[in-house]
Amino acid sequence: MQKTTTAASRIWRLFKARATRRQVLGGLICAGLAFAVTVGARVEASDLPVLRAAVLKIGTVNWELDTITRNGFDTANGFELEIVPYADNGATRVALEGGEADVAVADWIWVARQRAAGKDYVFIPYSKAVGGLVVPKDSTAATLEDLKGQKIGIAGGPVDKSWLILQAYAQKEYGFDLAAETEQVFGAPPLVFKAALSGETAGAINFWHFLAKMKAAGMRELISVETAATSLGLNPDIPLLGYVLKESYLKENPGMAKALYGASRSAKDLLASDDSAWEVLRPRMNAKSDAQFETLRRDFRAGIPGPGNVDEDGAATFFALMASLGGEKLVGSAKDLPSGLFVDLE
Repeated sequence: MQKTTTAASRIWRLFKARATRRQVLGGLICAGLAFAVTVGARVEASDLPVLRAAVLKIGTVNWELDTITRNGFDTANGFELEIVPYADNGATRVALEGGEADVAVADWIWVARQRAAGKDYVFIPYSKAVGGLVVPKDSTAATLEDLKGQKIGIAGGPVDKSWLILQAYAQKEYGFDLAAETEQVFGAPPLVFKAALSGETAGAINFWHFLAKMKAAGMRELISVETAATSLGLNPDIPLLGYVLKESYLKENPGMAKALYGASRSAKDLLASDDSAWEVLRPRMNAKSDAQFETLRRDFRAGIPGPGNVDEDGAATFFALMASLGGEKLVGSAKDLPSGLFVDLE
């Protein structure tokens, strides 16, 4: 009986040893296959052209770019997006000019100015978000005329496009010289934000995401730039902000413009329709409350332009108005809208 038990034990130990070897071998094979797949994927990804995007570290464009990379919309369109953050917008433009980046973000009025000066910059639409002028919730102002003799905080400087459009609108609608009849306080967006909330100014014009937070805090919009632009005969659906690339880069990387635009549209479609896609972006949005978060999301969505090419006739009309209001300080040597400014996306 003892011999039978011993023999059975030996057989069992041998079986276990062989089973263990089979398991180890199987595990190694599986691991090897997984490694091969991973390496293959990396090799495949590394074969894709890399598009280096110079962006403001805290800029709202990061919401879209994060959505692109997180969901693989870049590789799905045949490229890898590399996000390179900078401390200010000026640095992003220097990076683009110096070849440290392939794309940056700017408004097309600035791009037109650079193109007129001889640079080969072109524009792909990104956002039509512009904003407006807000006043405290208890303000009695009903129109721009009611701000006569009061302070207006303005981000962006004397040739800020929203400020120029609202001046033209006030003149057309009321015969009111908004610049002459009010006191302007120019400052950085955060300072304009704080001054307005503290009551130091009677109204404020700020970048759209600061305005969203101001509205979330209870301020109300007296007039939107979109309404003013429509009254002036402008097309409010023309995207003002966009991705800026060099024609020389696009010649070396044919198809990249449409690839970037395709990835951008995929991100926009997701952000426009899926609330859950915003949850991962919330830390980037610096929203201090649910109200801020929801207002930022709503206003971002409102700024998503329709698909397709920029309306060049409408852009020419807009440019002519900006040139007449802002002069060389805004448009430089450009007299008319430079040809070839907008990339053909169709």
